[in-house]
Amino acid sequence: MGNIRPTYIKRVAVELVHRYPELFSSDFQHNKQMVSKLTDVRSVSMRNKIAGYVTRYRTQYEA
Repeated sequence: MGNIRPTYIKRVAVELVHRYPELFSSDFQHNKQMVSKLTDVRSVSMRNKIAGYVTRYRTQYEA
């Protein structure tokens, strides 16, 4: 079974992907840097969760 992420993480991640589709890829490390540049999230764990969902969203839903 997979992780269940809160709605606010999904909402931020999907909005970032729709606003800046060319900046994100299927690479987690790259997405982590982009999330920290584009948002004001201060928590490292929150940034990683958003970047992880962006990575998963890009590979799964927009394949």
